[in-house]
Amino acid sequence: MYKVYAIYNKKHNKIYIGQTFDLEKRLLEHNNHIFKGYTSRYDGVWSIIYQGHHKNRVSALKRESQLKSYRGRQFIKSNIPL
Repeated sequence: MYKVYAIYNKKHNKIYIGQTFDLEKRLLEHNNHIFKGYTSRYDGVWSIIYQGHHKNRVSALKRESQLKSYRGRQFIKSNIPL
């Protein structure tokens, strides 16, 4: 089962949205700066603020795209306590 997730870095007030098969492993990778990308630019702890479950990767990628849109980011910001 694939998961679409949003993580938040309180120290820098940043949100990252992604998808993965193994969310626990992916969160550790974000917090240990294993990826050389967006989340590795910011120190501090990333914590999960949203996750959704999907049966396949196609569905997860579609939801990830929705959350990365303006309306999706508004959903994350307005419905999830940061």
